[in-house]
Amino acid sequence: MSTEAKHRLAVVAFGGNALLRAEDRGTHEEQIARAKQAARWLAEIVRAGYRLVVVHGNGPQVGNILVQAEEASTKIPPQSLDIAVAQTEGSMGFMLQQAIRNRLEAIGQPSEVATLLTEVEVDPNDAAFRKPTKPIGPFFTRYRAEALERDLGWTMREDAGRGWRHVVASPRPQRILNLATIRHMVQELGVVIAAGGGGIPVVRGRDGQWRGIEAVIDKDFASSLLAAELGADRYIVLTGVAKVALDFGKPSQRFIDRMTVAEAQQRLAAGQFPAGSMGPKIEAAIEFVKKSSREVLITDVEHLRDALEGNEGTLITA
Repeated sequence: MSTEAKHRLAVVAFGGNALLRAEDRGTHEEQIARAKQAARWLAEIVRAGYRLVVVHGNGPQVGNILVQAEEASTKIPPQSLDIAVAQTEGSMGFMLQQAIRNRLEAIGQPSEVATLLTEVEVDPNDAAFRKPTKPIGPFFTRYRAEALERDLGWTMREDAGRGWRHVVASPRPQRILNLATIRHMVQELGVVIAAGGGGIPVVRGRDGQWRGIEAVIDKDFASSLLAAELGADRYIVLTGVAKVALDFGKPSQRFIDRMTVAEAQQRLAAGQFPAGSMGPKIEAAIEFVKKSSREVLITDVEHLRDALEGNEGTLITA
């Protein structure tokens, strides 16, 4: 594998819960420890001979920033969502790049690692803006929710009896604004961390100026677009299962070693991959394969090394 893969490019996407899990208190020390764990399996991709672009999620981290903002709202003005995304791109990028650099040095494959704050264009006319559905941040009382709707123009929704939450749009990414910079960095460096959290959503205003917008971009769709635009040889989606399954959680559950784009589309349409879990990953994989005619590997971190050798995971092919 390593001889064949030498100098090839892999784009890997994984969730923000890799650095901040539900059972964690959320301290920086915990997240640094999680980053070190992540670096161990990310280094396996580099060991296999690939240059690497890392795209991480940031849902838990942005949620914590919004909780902090609410708790300090009587003392400090709240920051906008695009700024919160940029903030987590920087902080998580720092933790990951330091951990990856240290790990690569430890296994005798020293490499330069860098993080890029990445702006991603979205369409202000995307239907997602007319019907926001993505809940973010803390839970509020009805009274506080009504005040936030009135004062800040937020869209608030009741969330399963637990309180009211701010819901925002999750538009599809249209273009990576920093693509040329990322491409240059990939050619010069061993590892680049980019489009964290799906990237910072931006739009071009009527005055021709770029500005951030209150939205979140799905990191699976952003990483798929980035992988296709970079001409990646392999797109790797890391999730919570070793393989994609049909009839997941049912007695008839069965794992899939390989499926074509046509099969993936049929099974997605049949409801095999729910929107809240595997669905976006399968959609992102389909988009990448259609644009590139290359393979997508879906697996978990525990089986990544075997999956890179072709012995685990699910491949989606043209």
